[in-house]
Amino acid sequence: MNKVILMGRLTRDPEVRYSAGENSMAIARYTIAVDRRFKRDGEASADFIGCVAFGRQAEFAEKYFRQGIKIAISGRIQTGSYVNKDGVKVYTTDVVVEDQEFAESKAVSDSHAGQAGGQGMQGMGMPSPTPGAASSADGFMNIPDGIDEELPFN
Repeated sequence: MNKVILMGRLTRDPEVRYSAGENSMAIARYTIAVDRRFKRDGEASADFIGCVAFGRQAEFAEKYFRQGIKIAISGRIQTGSYVNKDGVKVYTTDVVVEDQEFAESKAVSDSHAGQAGGQGMQGMGMPSPTPGAASSADGFMNIPDGIDEELPFN
């Protein structure tokens, strides 16, 4: 079985290209920094993992992913090799993305990536919060007391 699940921050905006031909397809490449679980010499460290997404996943990455946002991906490891312009054989290892999603709220993401980060709830077809509804520090809307009677479920 070849299955990878990762969570980390984009090191830069995705690089997107389109394949040539009649049925061109988007191909997005990006790198995520994944924190290591244990610190070495008291300092945190990370692994920088190359990812590649195709088709709709690539188009989504191009439209919504920005440097600094935290994402979660699942996919598979793919290895390969090629000969570079100097005649040296180069070996590659990438994660081929099968699924990708945001791993934090837009408000938290914006604090890490500036105003360019994240898609937010409105971009995913979710309704915007009602006027006067306060958001907590984690970016989620607080539900006012006494609203239980109005909810369709308890």
